[in-house]
This record gives sequence, C-alpha cells and structure tokens, in this order.
Amino acid sequence: MTALAVPHHRMLIGGERIDSKRRMTIIDPSDETVVATVAQGDAAHVDAAVAAAKAAFERGGWSRATPRDRAAVMRRIAAAAHHASDALIELEMACNGATIRLATGFHIGYALAHFSYFADLAESYAWHRPASVETFPVLSQSVVHREPIGVVGAITPWNFPLLLTIWKIGPALAAGNSVVVKPDEHTPLSILEFARIAEDSGLPPGVLNVVPGDGADAGARLASHPDVGKIAFTGSTAVGREIMRLASGTVKQVTLELGGKGPSIVLDDADLDLATDGVLYGCFAYSGQICESGTRALVPAALHDEFVDRLVERAKTIVAGPTRDWDTDLGPVIDAAQRTRILGYIEEARNAGATVVLGGQAITGGMFDKGFWVAPTILRGVTNDMTVAREEVFGPVLVVIPYDGDEAAIAIANDSDYGLAASIWTSDNARGLALAERIQAGSVWINDAHQINCRLPFGGYKQSGIGRELGPDALDAYTEVKTIHLDLAGGRETKPYDVLLGNSDAIGIPRS
Repeated sequence: MTALAVPHHRMLIGGERIDSKRRMTIIDPSDETVVATVAQGDAAHVDAAVAAAKAAFERGGWSRATPRDRAAVMRRIAAAAHHASDALIELEMACNGATIRLATGFHIGYALAHFSYFADLAESYAWHRPASVETFPVLSQSVVHREPIGVVGAITPWNFPLLLTIWKIGPALAAGNSVVVKPDEHTPLSILEFARIAEDSGLPPGVLNVVPGDGADAGARLASHPDVGKIAFTGSTAVGREIMRLASGTVKQVTLELGGKGPSIVLDDADLDLATDGVLYGCFAYSGQICESGTRALVPAALHDEFVDRLVERAKTIVAGPTRDWDTDLGPVIDAAQRTRILGYIEEARNAGATVVLGGQAITGGMFDKGFWVAPTILRGVTNDMTVAREEVFGPVLVVIPYDGDEAAIAIANDSDYGLAASIWTSDNARGLALAERIQAGSVWINDAHQINCRLPFGGYKQSGIGRELGPDALDAYTEVKTIHLDLAGGRETKPYDVLLGNSDAIGIPRS
C-alpha cells in the first residue's frame, strides 16, 4: 500500500506561489507525524519579496486607498477567514501542538477578532490632527499627518503563529503598508493560508508576502534590508537583541515583544480556590509556552505549605492527551530540543536545592512514546536567584517562592530582567490596585491571568521588549508622523526672513 503524499506549500511573493529547491518538513509535535513540506526561502527570496512589497506600495493601490476602503477589504478578509476557521485551527494544531480548545478559543478565535479590530481602527484612527492656530513667529496653522512607512517586515514565533502575525500585519495593513512576513520554521502553514484568503478577498498582490525560512538567513536579511522601514518581532530576548543590531544598520523602526518571567503574587487575603486555579492556568496553559505566563508563584510564607499542597492536588487533574480531543487539557511542547531544554532546567533546579513536588519528567508510555511531552511540574524550595526562577523556561514548570510581607513580594516580583506581565490574587481590590502600580510589568492582572484585550496596549518593561502592540494607538508604530505647516500671514513683510536676509533695524534687534 502506497503512503499518502503530504501536501507541499509554496511561499507567496508578489501574488505568486514560489517554490524553492530546499524544503522544510513540518512535524506534528503530538505524534511526530509529517504534516507537510514547505518551500524554504533564503535571503534572495526575501530580496524578491521586499522588492514586490515596495513595488506594490509605490503603485498605491493599497497605500493610497482611503482608510474606509482598506477597512472594507480587511473586513472581507476577516469574514472569509472566519468561514475557513476550522481549517486554520487544524493547521495551528498540526504545527505547534495546541489543544483544540486552545486553538479554537485563543490561537484562531483571538486572531480573527483582533484582525477585525484593526479593520475598525483603520477608520477611527486619527490620520490628521489639526494643531492650534499660532501667531508666533507668524500666523499659521499646522496639521499632524500620519502616513504609512512603506515596507514592514514581520518576524513571528511558533507559539501563536497566526495571532502574533496578525498583531503585526493587522496594523501594518490598516495603515497602508506592504508587508513581508518571515514565519517561524515550525509553523508557517496558517499564515500562508491566511495570505491566500487575503488575496482572494481583494488584497492587492504584493501587499502581503510570506517567506518561510530560517532566522539566520531569511530572518537576518529581512531585519537588515535597506528597503524595509520597520521590523516587528516576537520571540526570545536573545534573538530580539540580534534583530536590534541588524536593524540598526539602516536605523529602521523596531517593535520587539520578547521574553517574560511573570510573577503570580498570592496575597494573604486571597481566595485560595480562585488563586489555585488561576495560578495553574496562568502557568500551564499551552504547556507554559506563552511569553506572559506566570511561572513564578510568590506565596506568603505562612500559606506556603498549604498553597503548594493545593497546587499539587489540583494540577494532578490536568489531563494530557490527544490534541484533537475536547477533553484534553495539556498538549506537547514544540519539539525534542525544547523538551530537552525544559528537562535540563528542572534537573538544574534539583541540583540547586529545589524539590520537585509534581512532575519533573517527560510523559511516556502508550501514545506519549511519540511526540514531545513534559509533565506539569511544580517546584518548591526555590529562591529567586536560582536559574529556574530567572530564565524563561518556556514549558510547564511552575516555581513557588515564599515571601514575608507585601514589600518583599514587590521586591521579588521586580527582581527580574523581564517585565511583561504579572498577576495579583487578593480579595481587596484597593490593595491589589495599589500593588499593581508598583509592579514593573506592561500588564498586571488582578484575580485573573492571560487577559489580553485587543483594545488595550500589550508589551513589556526592561528586556521584555520595546514598544506596544494592540490598543487604540497600535497604528502609531506602523506610521510616520509628518507636520504640515500652512502660512496664514500673507506677504513678505510678515516673515522673519530678515533674520538672515535683512537688517537688524528692520526686525528690532539692537546692535551690539
């Protein structure tokens, strides 16, 4: 019996499906089956994509369209993508191992809702803002005008492939830019399909280009390309530093959404049932592979043992299993290298004196002998100077750190290179709000976790990134600001030109 051939996907450049001699193999992390092959782009393909994007921008079919017309096309794209949501969900699960519940609600559900938000923003955004009439040095009126940058490069990660790409292409397209996307090597399928839907829905060819490839070749060329006016990147802090370095050669604009090591601060007045479930959800959702996950649980010393027991007993009910089963809670991690990396952090923590009270190993046996599985892991006896408490593990690993008093909790929470998100668990709203103002993080959730709203800005302090995505000002990072000055004074005699071209007596400057 002949094995069925897996589908092959080509890159999208200038409205054309382009193949290459090299191919990437896409593996389902849950069972290691080959899902598809994809054309692997290189620096030359990036050059071609940037040239196509630049040509599309200069033709003006998109860049000079009215915001209302751009919004209308984007709404058609969102509607068509919604009708294709089952296919998009399957592509996400097949590439990155998300469970069907997570892929439906977050990976694709959020992505399409957020794209619709950016379509609305195209119409409501302040493209022109008149300034006040000035009388000095002359009578004049100015307008602050925002216009598209040109070609935007988007380098996107594997954990939320379509959602985090839409956070970049949504505002970029709403502003009238053309875009070149370099998706992660593991997960290019959903954005390739979305790009097809976009062109079928009326997006002009060349406005959205997708070049799968590796970071060292295709990604580096996109970040350094002289015709790219902005780079938007989501990924690790280490790679973000390299993106900044490459972009600096042409002084292009950069938005970076990087790593995190979020604290979940349980106060002594917290509802412990709520906090237990909330802390576990904040850490273990999508097997801990979310940059803003709450991976450090800070717990009052007097409650520490009780709360650890609660966490362990509740976490034992988390069900790992087939990703397409609606009863499954936990899926795999992305690949074998990441599994090895996570288990290495756990072993290092053991050697440093931490105690594993749950998990601590790969899940094996039966279906779990295929795929890349790590058991939900809880560590106690952790101090904030341990590597496992300082570095981003990016897996289902929760460390529990005791503290004495609110001041100590704030100090531990802020003692981190990162500052992406945090949560506070308390029954006193006023107390929670007061502490939230002192946390060095771009998002602080009180009695909740993973609350990302497209109407609110998202991003981090310190080494968690530069800039903000989402929110009413999301288009700011994808536009250039131009001040246009209109003289209202009239003739030559009203101008201060005599400072250069006249005599001091004419403008009342005393002679020295």
